[in-house]
Amino acid sequence: MLNNPFSKLGKGVLLLAGSSVLYPMLAFASEATAESPVPINDGTAWWVWPLVLLVVTFVMGIVAVLGGVGGGVLFVPIISGFFPFHLDFVRGTGLLVALSGALAAGPGLLKANLASLRLAMPVAVIASSCAIVGAMIGLALPTNVVQTLLGVTILGIVVIMFTAKKADVPDVPQADNLSSALKICGVYTEASSGQTINWKIHRTPMGLFLFVFIGLMAGMFGLGAGWANVPVLNLLMGAPLKISVATSKFLLSITDTSAAWIYLNKGCVIPMMVVPSLIGIMLGSLVGVRLLKIAKPSFIRWMVIGILLFSGAKALQKGLGITF
Repeated sequence: MLNNPFSKLGKGVLLLAGSSVLYPMLAFASEATAESPVPINDGTAWWVWPLVLLVVTFVMGIVAVLGGVGGGVLFVPIISGFFPFHLDFVRGTGLLVALSGALAAGPGLLKANLASLRLAMPVAVIASSCAIVGAMIGLALPTNVVQTLLGVTILGIVVIMFTAKKADVPDVPQADNLSSALKICGVYTEASSGQTINWKIHRTPMGLFLFVFIGLMAGMFGLGAGWANVPVLNLLMGAPLKISVATSKFLLSITDTSAAWIYLNKGCVIPMMVVPSLIGIMLGSLVGVRLLKIAKPSFIRWMVIGILLFSGAKALQKGLGITF
């Protein structure tokens, strides 16, 4: 297996991203300007909701691993739709949920020569910049508008999951001029077959343009962006599936950090929600990895699609103010 010449740089980026988010999170978000995370007239004891959040995110962590989706894409629609938390706090926590998984996986993916820094860096510059803009737009818009757009986005993700196909090694006859100029290519060894695969990409301008919208949505809704990164990198730009998945995971550590700073600065990240959510997701992921060996992929896929469909409809109903 070839050594990645950028692995030390990648670890440094991950360390910087992790410290930039986790330190202020533990020190509490300063000068909170957002609304109360739960309704002030709610008579429930303060410790009940964090406990329920821990249990729900534990189950969510299991489902996320089995379904092959990021925790953020499940966390935001489910928690915002069925919990009495203000949407701003849910989105801020959702970014950190997605970010924690990326920071945990990033160094190993770089060391294994699967995450490509040459592929990630141009995308990260665009996506992280747009994520900052998206977070600012999301915090400026009325909550019901964001909730409605969130519902539409989740239902769109359901359509993507239902229709998208994956190609292990897409056929890329020739690299385009932009990817050749940026030297976006690589070599990795497929462990299952022992085959050495030389890969390159095409349609780079179109792919980078789509990451403008992916970054905006990641920041506006706090979903992370793995659900969109992989189809664009794999199906449109032609990167191998494993390279796409690994690079997407690494990208989250940059994109979500940028957006998370906006929510931190606005006081929308509080330990009462972040700590139980992260603990629940991590513990659930450990259990999910064990269950993955015996679970039926087709059943889990349909279960995730069903959950997202229900959650998206709930978010849309909540945003539009429809009551039954």
